[in-house]
Amino acid sequence: MSVDTEDLLRELAQNDESVCRHYLPAGRREGSYWMVGDLQNNAGRSLFVRLTGPTSGPGARGKWSDSATSEYGDLLDIIRARTGITRFPELLDEARAHLGRPQPVVPNAPVPRKSKAPGGTPAAAARLFAASMPVAGTLADSYLRSRGLTQGGKTSALRFHPKCWHRDESQSKPVPRPALIAAVTDGAGALQGKSPDLAIRSQASWPRMTAQQAVQ
Repeated sequence: MSVDTEDLLRELAQNDESVCRHYLPAGRREGSYWMVGDLQNNAGRSLFVRLTGPTSGPGARGKWSDSATSEYGDLLDIIRARTGITRFPELLDEARAHLGRPQPVVPNAPVPRKSKAPGGTPAAAARLFAASMPVAGTLADSYLRSRGLTQGGKTSALRFHPKCWHRDESQSKPVPRPALIAAVTDGAGALQGKSPDLAIRSQASWPRMTAQQAVQ
């Protein structure tokens, strides 16, 4: 039994008469006991709940016994019988509510992270393209104009990414580089991400990478 449950039982025992009056209202106090017919709250004197004594151990208050059925238990058993609650956590919640205790705070379940699409796939290409920006007014636009391509900033098939991760063959770790991203689609217009030359070198020393490298 957990420490929290033991503590809850002790507090129930300290408030045993309140529990009996609420869940077994057909009974009445007689000396050191609450007397009632049975756990179904019928009138009578067969079932008695001890209202005095220590909160735990032999002779503890809050313990009950039914002389007609030889059943016995504690105040949680009374609450269970009178409410019909079968799940133990919900039974503890009911006991806390009777005592006016706040319910325990349940931490929010962690939101599972969506797995990223593996590099080199159309989904990865779409993710990279969506993270890029229009070419107009960017370093990519300056590069295209230097090559005599003045309409590059007006086409939706080209975008600019200021920090596209890339790893040269001589490098062990990828580094962020500015890149010109080109949308390569199939006949239905779906982005495929397969191009022989997706990012091109400029005066700013842009890396030369293939589409496969760009989406990895």
